Amino acid sequence: MADLTQPLAGSHRDAPRDMRSIGRVPADEQIAVSLYIRPVDGAMEGATDRAALHAARSTEHADDIAAIEAFAKSHGLTVAECCPERRLIRLSGPASAVEQAFGTQLHHYEGHGQTCRGRHGALHVPTDLAGRITAVLGLDTRPIATPKIVPHKGPTPPAGFLPTDVARLYGVSGVDASGQCIGIIELGGGYTDADNQAAFKAMALAVPPIVAVGVDGASNDPSDTSGANGEVALDIQVAGGAAPGAKIAVYFAPNTDQGFVDAITQAVHDQDNGPSVLSISWGSAESGWTQQAIAAMGQAFKDAAQLGVTVCAASGDGLATDGVSDGKAHVDYPASDPFVLGCGGTKITASADAITGETVWNSNGGGTGGGVSTLFALPGYQDKAGVPPASDKSGGRGVPDVSGDADPDSGYRIITDGQTGIIGGTSAVAPLWAGIVAGLNAGRKAPLGQIHAQLYGDPSALRDIVSGNNKSGSIGFEAAKGWDACTGLGSPDGAKLKTLLS
Repeated sequence: MADLTQPLAGSHRDAPRDMRSIGRVPADEQIAVSLYIRPVDGAMEGATDRAALHAARSTEHADDIAAIEAFAKSHGLTVAECCPERRLIRLSGPASAVEQAFGTQLHHYEGHGQTCRGRHGALHVPTDLAGRITAVLGLDTRPIATPKIVPHKGPTPPAGFLPTDVARLYGVSGVDASGQCIGIIELGGGYTDADNQAAFKAMALAVPPIVAVGVDGASNDPSDTSGANGEVALDIQVAGGAAPGAKIAVYFAPNTDQGFVDAITQAVHDQDNGPSVLSISWGSAESGWTQQAIAAMGQAFKDAAQLGVTVCAASGDGLATDGVSDGKAHVDYPASDPFVLGCGGTKITASADAITGETVWNSNGGGTGGGVSTLFALPGYQDKAGVPPASDKSGGRGVPDVSGDADPDSGYRIITDGQTGIIGGTSAVAPLWAGIVAGLNAGRKAPLGQIHAQLYGDPSALRDIVSGNNKSGSIGFEAAKGWDACTGLGSPDGAKLKTLLS
């Protein structure tokens, strides 16, 4: 009698939108699957360092691992990797075996100038495994995210600011972040040593130690023609400019939900580089994600908080709709995760070394994302923030938490492929805040970790932004005194943040 199976919770997908099937995936096509184990109910994990957590979970999940390995073997799949600390088991095998193991059919699709592997419907797993598995990722390879980067589009670009100029204007310059590591997540592109040399010379800084970490077969690829090189350059140069001396580990992964989740879990649990803060400038509207992918990534963000790793993510550049054309407001994930510091965008004007004005970024055909999550309930740290009601009863988390310069009209001078350009987007704000956190961590005995409670507890440590809006047509929000769904609590006030957080 065949094993009883049931749908895997949260795994349902529709076929790729606006793409056409060009046939079934060949039976012998090799596929690598990332299977994430569900946390053990009631587990009390006291481990706050990566090595101890690995040891604890090796014991905690021993039965789960054995059951999944037996399942894989029975379906002709190979266990390619087992990482208990990440709750990850990577399986590999031919498409025919993968389809049979997870009760699905795989097709190749094309459209939008690209091809991908996809499926529709739910995945199925044996009933006795359903409670052990959070997610099965890798069967579908459609792109999951876009970089939150906006090059200046006007005929006469502004002079712009070096990343060190922006750090100085916010009062967070002059730190020595040696001994810290900033992790940066990239889903495409690459960097060159020549660009790094030129960029840090322009900032009068030594080039920091920079290491590329490949995830799921991806690597540093400066020959990428997708435009992602600008994102990589922006992230490295802003983070390095805000935190001189910090090591930068760049995690390159494929632009799929599997690649994105695997990059986050690898960075959070990286014992070799040990980042104390992560910068994420990629994302997409909550409505484009499967529940299983968000559940797996959310586990990683909880791990980050447990390990004292602060996670900063861009809130998006598509205003309050996040680029979705259904006439509704949307927020960007992963910025909307309650364990992530959502980073919105402003426009600054400055004279000499002082900011003379700061408003919500809404120009150049884009603007800061922000709003109210439909997936995550209002977290405790936002109880008194005045977040408006969610449009969905399960939601309520307000986005963003903080902000910083993002408007291309007050953009950053960034060197990409040997050329200097003016770049904006909330992509700049995530590495800016990551650099700020790294600088603060350098003066502490223990890393800050999740900082929401401190920031919401004393919002006077931020520059409140009270002018502007992130409306797309009639959909969106106005800046206001205190927290708002455009710029959160506000932009950095270096001296006050140092007092509050160090």
